[in-house]
Amino acid sequence: MGITSGIVLFMVIWSMVFFIVLPLRMVSQGDTGEIVPGTHSSAPADAQVGRKAKITTMWAVPIWCVIAGVILSGAITVRDIDMFNRMATPEVSRD
Repeated sequence: MGITSGIVLFMVIWSMVFFIVLPLRMVSQGDTGEIVPGTHSSAPADAQVGRKAKITTMWAVPIWCVIAGVILSGAITVRDIDMFNRMATPEVSRD
């Protein structure tokens, strides 16, 4: 795995974790009773995006380390993932 693919893998993991963390402990404007005109009552009152980005990073780094370690160690290869295509195509004898 190269540097670019490592960065892409981290950003994909970070984005997925961020979408999981984003709705956690969200307090809506309807819950607080202070609805800003022009917004839905389900809009967050205080999104705390910076705090959630830090939490996301704290979770994404160890997840990335595990996945990158598995990829770099060779425990799981592309051939292991591609087993469904190997079963669909018959082996060609080269005699």
